[in-house]
Amino acid sequence: MNILELRGLTKKFGDFVAVDNMNLNVKQGEIFGFLGSNGAGKSTTINMVASLLRATRGEILLNGKSIDKDRHYAKMNTGIVPQDLAIYEDMTAYENVSFFAGLYGLRGSLLKERTEEALEFVGLGDRMKSMPKNFSGGMKRRLNIACAIAHRPQLIIMDEPTVGIDPQSRNYILGSVRKLNEMGCTIIYTTHYMEEAEELCTRIAIVDHGKIIAEGTSEQLKATITDSKEIWIGLKLEDKIDLAALGRIPGVTAVQLEDQTLKIISKAEINNLNRIIQELIHMGAEIRSVDEKAPNLEAVFLTLTGRNLRD
Repeated sequence: MNILELRGLTKKFGDFVAVDNMNLNVKQGEIFGFLGSNGAGKSTTINMVASLLRATRGEILLNGKSIDKDRHYAKMNTGIVPQDLAIYEDMTAYENVSFFAGLYGLRGSLLKERTEEALEFVGLGDRMKSMPKNFSGGMKRRLNIACAIAHRPQLIIMDEPTVGIDPQSRNYILGSVRKLNEMGCTIIYTTHYMEEAEELCTRIAIVDHGKIIAEGTSEQLKATITDSKEIWIGLKLEDKIDLAALGRIPGVTAVQLEDQTLKIISKAEINNLNRIIQELIHMGAEIRSVDEKAPNLEAVFLTLTGRNLRD
Protein backbone atom coordinates (compact mmCIF):
# COMPACT_ATOMS: atom_id res chain seq x y z
CA MET A 1 0.00 0.00 0.00
CA ASN A 2 1.27 3.47 -0.90
CA ILE A 3 1.43 5.93 1.96
CA LEU A 4 2.60 8.76 -0.32
CA GLU A 5 1.86 9.43 -3.98
CA LEU A 6 3.13 12.30 -6.12
CA ARG A 7 1.15 12.77 -9.32
CA GLY A 8 2.49 15.15 -11.93
CA LEU A 9 4.01 17.31 -9.18
CA THR A 10 5.37 20.56 -10.57
CA LYS A 11 6.79 23.68 -8.94
CA LYS A 12 7.82 26.81 -10.79
CA PHE A 13 9.52 29.92 -9.47
CA GLY A 14 8.85 32.41 -12.24
CA ASP A 15 10.24 30.81 -15.40
CA PHE A 16 12.41 28.36 -13.46
CA VAL A 17 11.03 24.82 -13.12
CA ALA A 18 12.32 23.41 -9.82
CA VAL A 19 10.21 20.24 -9.89
CA ASP A 20 9.10 18.98 -13.28
CA ASN A 21 6.02 16.73 -13.53
CA MET A 22 7.28 14.31 -10.87
CA ASN A 23 5.54 10.98 -10.24
CA LEU A 24 6.53 8.90 -7.23
CA ASN A 25 5.06 6.26 -4.91
CA VAL A 26 6.39 5.56 -1.41
CA LYS A 27 5.13 2.35 0.17
CA GLN A 28 4.01 2.09 3.77
CA GLY A 29 6.82 0.87 6.01
CA GLU A 30 9.69 1.90 3.74
CA ILE A 31 12.81 3.87 4.46
CA PHE A 32 12.86 5.69 1.14
CA GLY A 33 16.06 7.43 0.09
CA PHE A 34 15.65 10.66 -1.86
CA LEU A 35 18.99 11.74 -3.32
CA GLY A 36 20.00 14.70 -5.43
CA SER A 37 22.68 17.33 -5.83
CA ASN A 38 22.08 20.83 -4.51
CA GLY A 39 19.56 22.51 -6.81
CA ALA A 40 18.19 19.22 -8.19
CA GLY A 41 14.69 19.85 -6.78
CA LYS A 42 14.95 17.58 -3.75
CA SER A 43 14.31 20.19 -1.05
CA THR A 44 11.50 21.82 -3.03
CA THR A 45 9.76 18.44 -3.33
CA ILE A 46 10.18 17.76 0.38
CA ASN A 47 8.78 21.15 1.29
CA MET A 48 5.69 20.49 -0.82
CA VAL A 49 5.17 17.07 0.78
CA ALA A 50 5.49 18.70 4.21
CA SER A 51 2.87 21.33 3.22
CA LEU A 52 5.45 24.11 3.61
CA LEU A 53 5.19 25.03 -0.06
CA ARG A 54 2.28 24.85 -2.49
CA ALA A 55 2.66 23.06 -5.80
CA THR A 56 2.20 24.93 -9.05
CA ARG A 57 0.53 21.88 -10.52
CA GLY A 58 -0.06 18.25 -9.63
CA GLU A 59 -1.24 16.37 -6.58
CA ILE A 60 0.19 14.90 -3.37
CA LEU A 61 -1.75 12.09 -1.70
CA LEU A 62 -1.13 10.87 1.85
CA ASN A 63 -2.89 7.56 2.44
CA GLY A 64 -5.02 8.36 -0.58
CA LYS A 65 -6.09 11.78 0.72
CA SER A 66 -5.10 15.01 -1.02
CA ILE A 67 -2.94 17.10 1.32
CA ASP A 68 -4.42 20.25 -0.25
CA LYS A 69 -7.98 19.17 0.49
CA ASP A 70 -7.28 17.80 3.97
CA ARG A 71 -4.38 19.78 5.39
CA HIS A 72 -5.26 18.88 8.98
CA TYR A 73 -4.94 15.17 8.23
CA ALA A 74 -1.63 15.74 6.43
CA LYS A 75 -0.28 17.84 9.30
CA MET A 76 -1.25 15.32 11.98
CA ASN A 77 0.30 12.39 10.11
CA THR A 78 3.54 13.98 8.90
CA GLY A 79 6.66 14.90 10.85
CA ILE A 80 9.68 16.73 9.44
CA VAL A 81 13.25 16.83 10.70
CA PRO A 82 14.68 19.82 8.79
CA GLN A 83 18.30 20.14 7.76
CA ASP A 84 18.52 23.49 9.56
CA LEU A 85 17.92 23.04 13.27
CA ALA A 86 14.40 24.10 14.31
CA ILE A 87 14.78 24.42 18.06
CA TYR A 88 14.75 27.27 20.58
CA GLU A 89 18.12 27.64 22.29
CA ASP A 90 16.73 29.39 25.39
CA MET A 91 13.96 26.90 26.10
CA THR A 92 14.66 23.61 27.85
CA ALA A 93 14.68 20.38 25.86
CA TYR A 94 11.34 19.48 27.45
CA GLU A 95 9.84 22.89 26.60
CA ASN A 96 10.99 22.57 22.97
CA VAL A 97 9.37 19.18 22.41
CA SER A 98 6.26 20.16 24.36
CA PHE A 99 5.89 23.33 22.28
CA PHE A 100 6.08 21.53 18.93
CA ALA A 101 3.88 18.65 20.11
CA GLY A 102 1.33 21.23 21.27
CA LEU A 103 1.11 22.57 17.73
CA TYR A 104 -0.36 19.20 16.76
CA GLY A 105 -3.11 19.50 19.35
CA LEU A 106 -1.61 17.43 22.17
CA ARG A 107 -2.72 18.66 25.59
CA GLY A 108 -2.56 17.80 29.27
CA SER A 109 -1.29 14.42 30.43
CA LEU A 110 -1.00 13.12 26.85
CA LEU A 111 1.27 16.04 25.93
CA LYS A 112 3.46 15.35 28.97
CA GLU A 113 3.61 11.62 28.22
CA ARG A 114 4.51 12.04 24.54
CA THR A 115 7.09 14.75 25.29
CA GLU A 116 8.90 12.56 27.80
CA GLU A 117 8.58 9.54 25.52
CA ALA A 118 10.16 11.40 22.57
CA LEU A 119 13.06 12.67 24.69
CA GLU A 120 13.73 9.22 26.09
CA PHE A 121 13.65 7.78 22.57
CA VAL A 122 16.45 10.09 21.36
CA GLY A 123 18.53 9.56 24.49
CA LEU A 124 17.87 12.92 26.12
CA GLY A 125 15.67 11.72 28.97
CA ASP A 126 18.26 12.86 31.51
CA ARG A 127 18.61 16.31 29.88
CA MET A 128 14.95 17.37 29.81
CA LYS A 129 15.61 20.48 31.92
CA SER A 130 18.80 21.47 30.08
CA MET A 131 19.08 24.32 27.57
CA PRO A 132 19.96 23.32 23.99
CA LYS A 133 22.44 26.19 23.79
CA ASN A 134 24.67 24.02 25.98
CA PHE A 135 24.18 20.90 23.84
CA SER A 136 26.66 19.43 21.37
CA GLY A 137 25.75 19.43 17.68
CA GLY A 138 24.71 15.79 17.87
CA MET A 139 22.45 16.39 20.87
CA LYS A 140 20.75 19.27 19.05
CA ARG A 141 20.13 17.00 16.07
CA ARG A 142 18.57 14.40 18.36
CA LEU A 143 16.38 17.06 19.98
CA ASN A 144 15.31 18.12 16.49
CA ILE A 145 14.14 14.54 15.88
CA ALA A 146 12.26 14.42 19.19
CA CYS A 147 10.33 17.55 18.21
CA ALA A 148 9.25 15.85 14.96
CA ILE A 149 8.09 12.51 16.39
CA ALA A 150 6.24 13.38 19.63
CA HIS A 151 2.85 13.43 17.86
CA ARG A 152 3.57 9.95 16.41
CA PRO A 153 3.30 10.72 12.69
CA GLN A 154 2.91 7.93 10.14
CA LEU A 155 5.32 9.61 7.70
CA ILE A 156 8.59 11.19 8.86
CA ILE A 157 10.74 13.28 6.52
CA MET A 158 14.39 13.43 7.57
CA ASP A 159 16.39 16.01 5.63
CA GLU A 160 20.10 15.31 6.20
CA PRO A 161 19.72 14.51 9.91
CA THR A 162 23.39 13.56 10.36
CA VAL A 163 25.07 16.52 8.70
CA GLY A 164 27.96 18.02 10.67
CA ILE A 165 27.89 15.74 13.71
CA ASP A 166 30.35 13.37 15.39
CA PRO A 167 30.44 9.65 14.48
CA GLN A 168 28.92 8.53 17.80
CA SER A 169 25.88 10.81 17.40
CA ARG A 170 25.60 9.77 13.76
CA ASN A 171 25.44 6.09 14.68
CA TYR A 172 22.84 6.85 17.37
CA ILE A 173 20.65 8.70 14.87
CA LEU A 174 20.95 5.92 12.27
CA GLY A 175 19.90 3.44 14.95
CA SER A 176 16.94 5.67 15.82
CA VAL A 177 15.86 5.74 12.17
CA ARG A 178 15.83 1.94 12.08
CA LYS A 179 13.93 1.74 15.35
CA LEU A 180 11.29 4.25 14.18
CA ASN A 181 10.86 2.16 11.04
CA GLU A 182 10.49 -1.03 13.10
CA MET A 183 7.78 0.76 15.10
CA GLY A 184 5.79 1.25 11.88
CA CYS A 185 6.89 4.69 10.67
CA THR A 186 7.54 5.30 7.00
CA ILE A 187 10.60 7.49 6.49
CA ILE A 188 11.75 9.64 3.60
CA TYR A 189 15.48 10.07 4.10
CA THR A 190 17.74 12.55 2.32
CA THR A 191 21.48 12.53 2.74
CA HIS A 192 24.72 13.50 1.04
CA TYR A 193 26.38 10.43 2.55
CA MET A 194 25.94 7.60 0.05
CA GLU A 195 26.94 4.91 2.55
CA GLU A 196 23.98 5.95 4.74
CA ALA A 197 21.56 5.49 1.86
CA GLU A 198 23.03 2.09 0.99
CA GLU A 199 22.89 0.99 4.61
CA LEU A 200 19.42 2.27 5.53
CA CYS A 201 17.13 2.58 2.57
CA THR A 202 14.83 -0.08 1.20
CA ARG A 203 14.42 1.90 -2.04
CA ILE A 204 16.10 4.98 -3.46
CA ALA A 205 15.17 7.65 -5.98
CA ILE A 206 17.74 9.90 -7.64
CA VAL A 207 16.46 13.29 -8.72
CA ASP A 208 18.16 15.68 -11.14
CA HIS A 209 16.85 18.85 -12.78
CA GLY A 210 13.50 18.37 -11.06
CA LYS A 211 12.95 14.86 -12.44
CA ILE A 212 13.42 11.37 -11.03
CA ILE A 213 16.08 9.80 -13.25
CA ALA A 214 16.45 6.46 -11.45
CA GLU A 215 14.56 4.50 -8.81
CA GLY A 216 14.93 1.11 -7.13
CA THR A 217 16.81 -0.75 -4.44
CA SER A 218 20.51 -0.07 -3.99
CA GLU A 219 21.33 -3.34 -5.75
CA GLN A 220 18.97 -2.60 -8.62
CA LEU A 221 20.55 0.82 -9.14
CA LYS A 222 24.07 -0.61 -9.06
CA ALA A 223 23.02 -3.23 -11.60
CA THR A 224 22.28 -0.45 -14.09
CA ILE A 225 26.02 0.30 -14.40
CA THR A 226 27.44 -3.23 -14.52
CA ASP A 227 29.20 -2.16 -17.70
CA SER A 228 31.15 0.45 -15.72
CA LYS A 229 34.27 0.37 -13.56
CA GLU A 230 35.39 2.78 -10.88
CA ILE A 231 39.05 3.85 -10.61
CA TRP A 232 40.31 5.69 -7.51
CA ILE A 233 43.68 7.43 -7.80
CA GLY A 234 45.30 8.97 -4.72
CA LEU A 235 47.23 12.18 -5.45
CA LYS A 236 49.78 14.18 -3.49
CA LEU A 237 48.49 17.47 -4.90
CA GLU A 238 45.25 18.25 -6.70
CA ASP A 239 45.61 21.81 -8.00
CA LYS A 240 47.18 20.83 -11.35
CA ILE A 241 44.49 18.38 -12.42
CA ASP A 242 42.52 19.18 -15.57
CA LEU A 243 39.28 17.25 -15.00
CA ALA A 244 37.91 18.17 -18.42
CA ALA A 245 40.96 16.65 -20.15
CA LEU A 246 40.55 13.43 -18.19
CA GLY A 247 36.87 13.37 -19.09
CA ARG A 248 37.81 13.35 -22.81
CA ILE A 249 39.78 10.10 -22.51
CA PRO A 250 37.93 7.33 -24.39
CA GLY A 251 35.68 5.32 -22.08
CA VAL A 252 35.64 7.84 -19.22
CA THR A 253 32.06 8.83 -18.31
CA ALA A 254 32.53 10.82 -15.07
CA VAL A 255 35.38 12.42 -13.13
CA GLN A 256 35.37 13.73 -9.58
CA LEU A 257 38.21 15.09 -7.40
CA GLU A 258 37.64 15.04 -3.66
CA ASP A 259 40.12 15.19 -0.75
CA GLN A 260 43.11 14.42 -3.04
CA THR A 261 41.37 11.34 -4.43
CA LEU A 262 40.50 11.25 -8.11
CA LYS A 263 37.40 9.13 -8.73
CA ILE A 264 36.86 8.10 -12.35
CA ILE A 265 33.91 6.16 -13.78
CA SER A 266 34.76 4.41 -17.04
CA LYS A 267 33.28 1.83 -19.39
CA ALA A 268 34.42 -1.58 -18.20
CA GLU A 269 35.27 -2.92 -21.66
CA ILE A 270 37.77 -0.14 -22.43
CA ASN A 271 41.30 -0.57 -21.03
CA ASN A 272 42.26 3.06 -20.46
CA LEU A 273 44.13 2.99 -17.14
CA ASN A 274 47.55 3.51 -18.76
CA ARG A 275 46.20 6.46 -20.74
CA ILE A 276 44.73 8.00 -17.55
CA ILE A 277 48.02 7.62 -15.67
CA GLN A 278 50.02 9.04 -18.60
CA GLU A 279 47.68 12.04 -18.71
CA LEU A 280 48.12 12.66 -14.98
CA ILE A 281 51.91 12.42 -15.25
CA HIS A 282 51.80 14.89 -18.13
CA MET A 283 49.83 17.26 -15.86
CA GLY A 284 52.60 16.98 -13.26
CA ALA A 285 50.53 15.00 -10.77
CA GLU A 286 52.22 12.85 -8.13
CA ILE A 287 50.34 9.55 -7.90
CA ARG A 288 50.26 7.85 -4.49
CA SER A 289 47.89 4.95 -5.18
CA VAL A 290 45.69 3.35 -7.85
CA ASP A 291 42.71 1.15 -7.01
CA GLU A 292 39.85 -0.31 -9.04
CA LYS A 293 36.62 -0.68 -7.07
CA ALA A 294 33.32 -2.44 -7.64
CA PRO A 295 30.54 0.02 -8.55
CA ASN A 296 28.71 1.46 -5.53
CA LEU A 297 25.83 3.91 -5.12
CA GLU A 298 28.15 6.88 -5.50
CA ALA A 299 29.30 5.49 -8.84
CA VAL A 300 25.67 5.18 -9.92
CA PHE A 301 25.04 8.80 -9.00
CA LEU A 302 28.13 10.07 -10.82
CA THR A 303 27.31 8.00 -13.90
CA LEU A 304 23.71 9.22 -14.09
CA THR A 305 24.26 12.88 -13.23
CA GLY A 306 27.93 13.42 -14.07
CA ARG A 307 28.49 15.37 -10.87
CA ASN A 308 29.15 15.16 -7.18
CA LEU A 309 26.14 14.79 -4.87
CA ARG A 310 27.06 18.13 -3.23
CA ASP A 311 27.47 20.13 -6.47
